[in-house]
Amino acid sequence: MAATFVSNASTFLPSLSSPSSATSSSVHAQNQRQLVVCKAVNSDEPPFPALVLSKRNLSIGLTTTFLISLAGKGLCSDANAAILEADDDIELLEKVKKDRQKRLEKQSVISSSDKEKGYLQDLVYKLSKVGQAIEKNDLPTAASVLGEKSDAEWVKKTNAALAKLSSSPEEKAEADTVNSSLSTLISSVSQKDIKASTIAFVASANALEKWTLLTGLAGQLKGL
Repeated sequence: MAATFVSNASTFLPSLSSPSSATSSSVHAQNQRQLVVCKAVNSDEPPFPALVLSKRNLSIGLTTTFLISLAGKGLCSDANAAILEADDDIELLEKVKKDRQKRLEKQSVISSSDKEKGYLQDLVYKLSKVGQAIEKNDLPTAASVLGEKSDAEWVKKTNAALAKLSSSPEEKAEADTVNSSLSTLISSVSQKDIKASTIAFVASANALEKWTLLTGLAGQLKGL
């Protein structure tokens, strides 16, 4: 009889224990929620990790934008530098073209100035003979070559040739130096001043040589 009661009790135990088990599960779940809440409140970890992550993303985004801005400025600077360099190249090219055009025009003038080149060739011969005479202290011979007047016909023709073939300010300035040195040479030789004649001769020869280099006539006149 006792065994039967125990068996029956065992049979009905699940049905009798179900409400108690459900109640116990509910209480346990509430305790777990309280435990989770307490743990969240008392924990040292940030309570809003998603918000912290958003701030981090914002910081990264701002940093990236700043770097891109700097890179953009660098690209703009490089672009501006490239534009300026291109402008410089264009200006240089234009200058080269103008210089070439001037040289062509100069060569054209020289090619059509045979008479003027003849006057200048005559000047070279005269200076060569005068230099040899001065080296020997032979001023009478130098005077016979130059004459006694600085406005002699050959001097006028020489000055005219120098003026015609001088185009740039530097060439014109050197042509004036040739003229003045030549006048001083004629005067010094006429006065039989060997020292002044020597100085004037050297100045005349140097000025003429420099002028021919500037004008491009150095290779067309013999004796220089």
